[in-house]
Amino acid sequence: MSIDRVATAQQTAYFLSQINQAGATLDKTNAQIASGKIATTYAGFGNQAQVLQATISAKARNDSYSTATTLATTQADVQDTQLTSLSSLASQLSKAVSDAVANNDPTTLMSQVSNIFDQASSILNSKDANGDYIYAGGKTDTAPVTVSSLTALVALPAVSGAFANGDNKKSVQVADGQTVTYGVNASDVATGLMQSLKDIAAFDAGGSGNFSGSTNLSQAQNTFLSGQITSIGTVSTGLNNVTAQNGNVYNQLKNATTQQSSMSTLYSGFVSNIQDTDMATAATQLSLNQTALQAALQVTSTLNHLTLLNYLSPVSAGG
Repeated sequence: MSIDRVATAQQTAYFLSQINQAGATLDKTNAQIASGKIATTYAGFGNQAQVLQATISAKARNDSYSTATTLATTQADVQDTQLTSLSSLASQLSKAVSDAVANNDPTTLMSQVSNIFDQASSILNSKDANGDYIYAGGKTDTAPVTVSSLTALVALPAVSGAFANGDNKKSVQVADGQTVTYGVNASDVATGLMQSLKDIAAFDAGGSGNFSGSTNLSQAQNTFLSGQITSIGTVSTGLNNVTAQNGNVYNQLKNATTQQSSMSTLYSGFVSNIQDTDMATAATQLSLNQTALQAALQVTSTLNHLTLLNYLSPVSAGG
């Protein structure tokens, strides 16, 4: 007669399935610890998958807004400095004219006017880090100020001919459904200043001009320059207003950047709560899984080696 094992085929199959299950659970925990993620596919997150996917998409969209807003903020910041400089140039022009009238001495006026024109043109034809003209109004590859000297400015039929910029202004989306328009066009900000420079240079080139060659002001020169003091004051006020408006836009962009940063932190935390592995919990679970697998292997091994002989009483020597 044969001595059969106690374990049946069904029992063996059952314990093998337990081994497979324990091994799979252990592998899953190991993967979570190694990757730092609870799962590597959306299916692994169960009923939280849809929320996770929506949050990741929202974060990506917010990060995209943040990148664009940072670029816009940089340009608005640069323009703030440059517009302040243009306002200062208008003030310098006003002072130069006022001093000429007050001192009855126009000899240095035109050198100052020429210097102001050069500085203003340089600012208005400045470029950003990408090589695009900042004040071009969409024509980013075209210098917005087309004249390079006071003589060329005076030769124009109208001061508008000194500008080649477009009319477009940039805008940036800072949040869902929220955009901020930024940027200043050369003609919008500097037409008044260039008109004043053109008027003074044109008068100087005329029969009553020649400020540099005059030891004192003629009546015609005095009358002209006195009138210019008022008009240049209006130009200076306009430039100050444009600078203030640009500063307001800059503040809007900075506030948007702060909000975007807060939202990014919020989204990251939300994603982390769903997606990231709790290492302390995972380490405990790893130990439990290892114990479960070891137990399943030991029980299966023991059962596979049991036979009826293990349960028969030993036959005594004298029996």
